Amino acid sequence: MNYPIWHLPSTGGSLLIAIIAIVHVVIAHLAVGGGLFLVLTEWKAHKTNDAGLLAYVKSHTWFFLLLSMVFGGVTGVGIWFIISLVTPGATSLLIHTFVFAWAIEWVFFIGEIVALLIYHYRFDKMNSKSHLIIGWLYFIFAWLSLFMINGILAFMLTPGDWLTTGNFWDGLFNPGFLPSLLFRTAISLIFAGVFGLVTASFLNDQQLRNRIFRYCAKWMYFPLALLVLTGIYYTKVISAESFENLFHFNAESNLFRDVLLYSSFALFGLGLFTLFRLPALAQKIGAFILVTLCFSWMGGFEYSREIARKPYVIYNYMYSNGILVKEAENINKTGFLKNAKWTEIQKITNDNQMLAGEEIFRLQCMSCHTIDGYNAIKPRINNLTERGLEAQLTGLGKVNTYMPPFVGTPNEKKALAAYLFYELLGKETETVKAFQPTEFPLEVPAFNSEKDEYVLLVWNDLGMHCVSDNEKYFSFLPPANTFNAQLFKRGAKPELITKNVRIEYNIESGFENPEERSMFWKYSKAIFGVDVPVGHGLAGKTVNDTMDVHSNHFAAELIPVIAYRKDQLYNPFPMFTFKAVDQKSGELLAETKAVAPVSTEMGCRNCHEGGWAWNGISGVADKTSENLLAAHDKYNNTTLLADAKNGNPKLCQSCHGDPALGVPEKADILNFSTAIHGFHANYLSGMDHQSCNLCHPSRIDGNTTCFRGRHAKNEINCTECHGRLEDHALGLLAGQSSKPAAKRLSASLVPHYVDDKTTINPRTPWVIEPDCKSCHTNFNIREDGYSGTSFNKWVSGFADLYRNRTDEQGVMCIACHGSTHAVYGAENKFGKQRDNMQPLQYQGLAGTIGTHENCSLCHTKKMNANGHHRNQIKRKISAAIVH
Repeated sequence: MNYPIWHLPSTGGSLLIAIIAIVHVVIAHLAVGGGLFLVLTEWKAHKTNDAGLLAYVKSHTWFFLLLSMVFGGVTGVGIWFIISLVTPGATSLLIHTFVFAWAIEWVFFIGEIVALLIYHYRFDKMNSKSHLIIGWLYFIFAWLSLFMINGILAFMLTPGDWLTTGNFWDGLFNPGFLPSLLFRTAISLIFAGVFGLVTASFLNDQQLRNRIFRYCAKWMYFPLALLVLTGIYYTKVISAESFENLFHFNAESNLFRDVLLYSSFALFGLGLFTLFRLPALAQKIGAFILVTLCFSWMGGFEYSREIARKPYVIYNYMYSNGILVKEAENINKTGFLKNAKWTEIQKITNDNQMLAGEEIFRLQCMSCHTIDGYNAIKPRINNLTERGLEAQLTGLGKVNTYMPPFVGTPNEKKALAAYLFYELLGKETETVKAFQPTEFPLEVPAFNSEKDEYVLLVWNDLGMHCVSDNEKYFSFLPPANTFNAQLFKRGAKPELITKNVRIEYNIESGFENPEERSMFWKYSKAIFGVDVPVGHGLAGKTVNDTMDVHSNHFAAELIPVIAYRKDQLYNPFPMFTFKAVDQKSGELLAETKAVAPVSTEMGCRNCHEGGWAWNGISGVADKTSENLLAAHDKYNNTTLLADAKNGNPKLCQSCHGDPALGVPEKADILNFSTAIHGFHANYLSGMDHQSCNLCHPSRIDGNTTCFRGRHAKNEINCTECHGRLEDHALGLLAGQSSKPAAKRLSASLVPHYVDDKTTINPRTPWVIEPDCKSCHTNFNIREDGYSGTSFNKWVSGFADLYRNRTDEQGVMCIACHGSTHAVYGAENKFGKQRDNMQPLQYQGLAGTIGTHENCSLCHTKKMNANGHHRNQIKRKISAAIVH
């Protein structure tokens, strides 16, 4: 932010750093271990009076000098040059923090140069004792250089107490200092043995060559135990977050871990050839292959170390784009551009939004990413909409902590998203025609309060059932509407009837044969493990069938209702007719109607592109489905997209348990609702009910508007019951707190309706929900301590849910008040009174059954006492909540 960015379109600065650094680091480690190799091998030659071995040491010294001093010195300068250009902020910090350490290291380095030059050029011109002393001095200076530089390198990953003290010694002797020093010492000894093979492979004396090969093998294998043990030690001193990034949550680390692992097996496996007598050519080829593997191995190690350090260049102090952690909060308030020194744009306007976005991209992103080349940004964002890019920027550094967070104001975030979408990707926002719902005619069944003996109340259990609607790729919500019903025989004391009665139902014309407009049956075997008979639901019901007795009510479960009509009209509220019939006589006892709310308006397309699947109106498109599965595969190392394209789509709940589908949970995998809400809360944070509308079919201008009941009419939105998305997610995550992913997903979430996330009561989705009585205290409205939300005030269990709760007479609350999210007094865009059929039929007004002293609907005797709950009789009803 405080320095200009060196723009390298194809390679990017980070790749150049990696190439130069890997080469230099291999040579630098050789320079340490090779010094010990030289002096001990010379000592061995003198001790055993082995002229051939001594001649080998002399020849190897020349090779060693050229490689370590000349080539190593050049690449060392290259390292300083490239890091100063690519990461000037971090380079400046390391110089200023460790001036004393760099100065000492330069003294040691000069000692290395002088000692190695003397050692080489005076090889035959000094007595052996003095020459060995020079050799030992070289090794000591070289190892002390490693000692100092190791402290600085380890500091970048484990700065330890320096973060609070700023003390030089705390920075140098940080938690990673000792394991890193021992680990790198082991590496240097191994590399000394490998490079010793190179000069040995050119010896003409086969016997001497084989002997030195076996000698070099000892250098390769003896330090191996130290390498493994200190490697394990190293992983214990890095932070838990670094460990998770390296071994679990960063998919990019897989490649480099594999390179490190396979290079290790190849290096130490192939190295065994040194123990066998082979032709000279084979030994040369083997030696150079091992040298190549050293570079590969070091690349895997250094890249793994970089991944463990992400998103920082100096852990917990400076992000990889040079922004200081301690400054991020202030920049979020005052603006990134206002604080950046190398931009002329200080304020975003409509005219300069794209230029501002480009500046932000250059200063925040291009230190690591290119546009089309190495670590390119385009492939990573190509499947997102402008809204999706904004969400991605919101979630940076939260779920996947190897990315630094976006730093700046909301307007700057929008500017960056707009630049990425319109300029970098060259896309245009898809034009979606405003949906114009068809208002279907209303035919209210007749009811004669003087003659009719029975009252039939029917409702949908949820108020809205969503269908994921692209089983070719996946499913998590099959077509599965459930109706419940209660039949009452009117009288002075009404009787709840469940015996000797059959309740039949039929769907309205145009919605028969849902199999003609759904892939559910084609893929039922692959997804649900059963061949569901065509036209039948998962519980065996069809759209024209009968209900079953369930204790105190009737139910028809999992009816396969689809929102698409035969004539291509979209109607998410198809009407069902219900008839209660005497099983013995066949007499019609009662008849009523109720909607089956069903929507395919899944908002995945809002972020993941793809448009609508069905007539440009609704449904998850193929492109959207592919983008979703590709994202899941990337983050979770799954193969869902490939499986789907091979004809094996999956049920999401086959991994993620779900009470809604009766699927038990797996030990370490979040249940479906928790995974979905917990993940997306990190990307859609800081919003009100708009975050709900992005995914659920609840938008007022959407093609469904599922939240349509009395609460919506009184401007009560999702958040006043469920909390904001962050609150909602934290409650679910608290219920799964023993699972590793729950901790990761909740770490960055900040609740809105409570001060401390630890005070949020855990809950299970679909089983433990907000309690109506937290607002309707004493069965009244907003009295007795109403706090503005029912968030964190859950029912005690499944039986106490609004849709399951009954009074002492067995009458279900939902039977009189209407379905969840569509309580009576609802307004439906497909016909204003479409959800209020039964209130209109039985009492002529669209309010709660029995409201306005309409107890006579069931009670033939005038009621003067509260029979079903307190404050029922003569309660004042606002004219605003009934029609």
